Amino acid sequence: MLHRKIYQLCCDGREVCVFLRDQQRWIERARILDIEGDLVTLRYETEEEDETCSWEEMIRLESIGAVTQKLASVPRGNVEPLMTEDCPEAERIRNHYPESNPE
Repeated sequence: MLHRKIYQLCCDGREVCVFLRDQQRWIERARILDIEGDLVTLRYETEEEDETCSWEEMIRLESIGAVTQKLASVPRGNVEPLMTEDCPEAERIRNHYPESNPE
């Protein structure tokens, strides 16, 4: 099950956070590049003082304890969030269960 989900996240190309249970650490804002057998290749960046380091790491599938992904974010501050009326028609969620009018 985890293998299929990681494969799906790899195909989507979205950023994920991965918890490595054998090292008890999180890898944040990573991209899953490849899955070959039980090896998963991740690419991520870390910031240390005045430099940014780019890492590519191969980890065993059995080492992965959890995978999370950000679904959405909302900016803080005096930003007015978009309302349904402001959303483009193509992106609106349609009501799949129209209300029936019992008469």
